[in-house]
Amino acid sequence: MGKNILVIGGTRYFGKLLVQRLLAAGHQVTIATHGHAPDPFGSRITRIRVDRRNERAMLAAFALVDDYDVVYDQMCYSPIDAAIAVKVFAGKAKRYIVASTIDVYRSLLGQQNTPFAEADLNVLAQPIDTQFAWHDPKLATQSYVAGKVQAEAYLYRDASLPLVTVRIGHVLAGSEDVTGRLAHYVDLARQYGALRYTNAAACSSFLSAQVISDFLVWAGAQDFTGPVNAACDGGLSAFDIYQRVGMVLDQPVRALPVTQAGAPGELSPFDYPAPFMMDMSRAVALGYKFGHSDEWLDDLIRQHDLAFV
Repeated sequence: MGKNILVIGGTRYFGKLLVQRLLAAGHQVTIATHGHAPDPFGSRITRIRVDRRNERAMLAAFALVDDYDVVYDQMCYSPIDAAIAVKVFAGKAKRYIVASTIDVYRSLLGQQNTPFAEADLNVLAQPIDTQFAWHDPKLATQSYVAGKVQAEAYLYRDASLPLVTVRIGHVLAGSEDVTGRLAHYVDLARQYGALRYTNAAACSSFLSAQVISDFLVWAGAQDFTGPVNAACDGGLSAFDIYQRVGMVLDQPVRALPVTQAGAPGELSPFDYPAPFMMDMSRAVALGYKFGHSDEWLDDLIRQHDLAFV
C-alpha cells in the first residue's frame, strides 16, 4: 500500500533518485523546495515551494497539510534547521528520516583503529551553539560538519520526532555529480598531474547515489529509529582512488607522499591522515546489505572521463 511521503529537497543529486524510486514503489510524494531547480516529475508529485530555513514560512506551508507517513529531510544542516523541523512536524510525521553524514565522526578521526560505529559518537553530549550564523552562505563550508552534528544533537535531545539519522558515507555519482570530488581525480589523471597524499592506508567509506537512494527507500519502510551508518564495503583512500582511476583509464598515474599531514581533504577531496571508515554492523543486523564499491566505481570513473574536457 502506498504511503504519503514528503521529501524536503528532492530535485538534485541523490534526492532526485530517491523521489524516482518512491514513485516507482507506488507512493504519493510531495517535494518541498525553493522551486529554483527544475524537476522531471511532472504531475506525478505535489510541490510545496518554501524556504526550508524560514521558520515562519515552513509553519505556514505545512499548517493545513495532512500528516505524513514518512518525511525525508535532505536539508537539515544545523540545529536551527532541526528546531524548525520539530516545530513544524512534531505530531505530523510517523517517521522522520534525516540525511546526516559520515562527517559527524570527524572529531574522532585518529582516536581509534576500528571503523566508527553509531554509538562511538555520544551525540547527546554534543554542545549546541544557537548563536552561530548557521544560515550565512559565506560560512556554509566551515559550518557543515558542526552543523550536522548539532542538528542530530538537537533532534535526539528533543525526542519529539520518530527519528532516524542516516550517517551517509561519501556519495559518488557520475557526470551529474555536483560536488566534483571524483571528477577531481579523473581530471588530475588526464592532465598528467601527480597526486599528493597524506596516508595511502587511510581509507574512508563510500557509496553511490543509486545505493543510498535505495537504502533510504528501504529505511522508510522499516520501524527502527536512531542513527544508522550507510556505506558499501570496500573502503578507499585518496591514493586508492587515484590508482583506480589510472587502471580504468589505462593511464600511468603518479602519487607523491607528503610527510606533514594537513587538514582532512586539503590535498584532495578524500585525503585523510588516518582511516575514516564506518562500521556497518547495525545496518546488517537490521537486514540490509549495501554491496561493494567494486560494483559501481569503475563505471562512474568512465562517466567522468567521457565528460572530461
